[in-house]
Amino acid sequence: MKYVDEYRDPVAAKALLRRIEELAEKLEQPLAFMEICGGHTHTIYRHGLEHLLPKNVELIHGPGCPVCVIPLGRVDDAGWLARQPGVIFTTFGDMMRVPGTGGSLQQAKAQGCDIRFVYSPLDALQIARENPDHEVVFFAVGFETTAPSTAVALDRAIKENLDNFSIFCNHVRIEPPLRAILGMDQGRINGFIGPGHVATIVGTKAFEFIPREYNLPVVVTGFEPLDILQAVEMLLEQYVSGDVAAGDARVENQYARVVLPEGNVAALALMDKVFVRRETFEWRGLGFIPDSGFAVAPEYEKYDAEKRFHLPNLRVADPPACQCGEVLTGQIKPWQCSVFGTACTPANPVGTCMVSPEGACAAYYNFGRVDPSVAASLV
Repeated sequence: MKYVDEYRDPVAAKALLRRIEELAEKLEQPLAFMEICGGHTHTIYRHGLEHLLPKNVELIHGPGCPVCVIPLGRVDDAGWLARQPGVIFTTFGDMMRVPGTGGSLQQAKAQGCDIRFVYSPLDALQIARENPDHEVVFFAVGFETTAPSTAVALDRAIKENLDNFSIFCNHVRIEPPLRAILGMDQGRINGFIGPGHVATIVGTKAFEFIPREYNLPVVVTGFEPLDILQAVEMLLEQYVSGDVAAGDARVENQYARVVLPEGNVAALALMDKVFVRRETFEWRGLGFIPDSGFAVAPEYEKYDAEKRFHLPNLRVADPPACQCGEVLTGQIKPWQCSVFGTACTPANPVGTCMVSPEGACAAYYNFGRVDPSVAASLV
């Protein structure tokens, strides 16, 4: 396959669905697979894939939306930084509408703060070069997918000896939250659709702890409809073949056109140079998880906004009505949240899952209201 439309081919989709149905008929019990990445969640809802699967095969949502997992206290810290005199605060666009206790960055911008959304931390670096009389802060958010670009920016900043650039580091690691979810799972999750973008950096080997320690299969997967359907087929094959029952669950790579077993070695080396692991980091819905976040390495601390500014650094509880935490850990579906689609909408979000392009609530609100018969007619 060379083109996107080939990964959306109805004929190929029907063939995969027939095979999935054949495998599902051989299952001894229903199975639930967690798609880790929010990009997968949007593909599933946008194309109605959840309506096309057999009733004994369920997809549930995981913690792979980088915007969604940032806790409220860190959002408030970002708002505080943006309001400091002489600061130009830069951020990815999907962080602009995330609500904090004092409002969103978008609202702070409307009130006069100099907040600019950028497509890359290198854009923020250029803003720092062009504004030497301002402090330019980049709101660094994301899993191992986006951390390398932040590392490149920091490495260039120290080489250029820029004095007015820093990052507010909120980069996180994928393994610790998966361990936390598996620790609370109690047999609810039977396998994982692995995050293709993260795996591009960390490789498939980073997920081998799941079959090794929990005997659950993982299929690292691309983001088109046929990618996800093939991943479901591959997961079912491991059950129907008896591999899982024999204790031989494994990681498979459906996204081999992009992902290598060892990942991006150069990116990982630069991350090891620029970042260190935090002893603990707070996650929305999961609380504090040891060894789960990145901080700026001591050699680069002049570019660490947490060292450069005296942040409030307060822990703030989520609004009582918001159930983003339960959605992120797969305990409930978006429509089961008490404020979904009423008090909480994309135009007026209560929680982060309704804001981000990778948030499960936003995905279901925008695409999920598809009748099963309509979804079936699309393939």
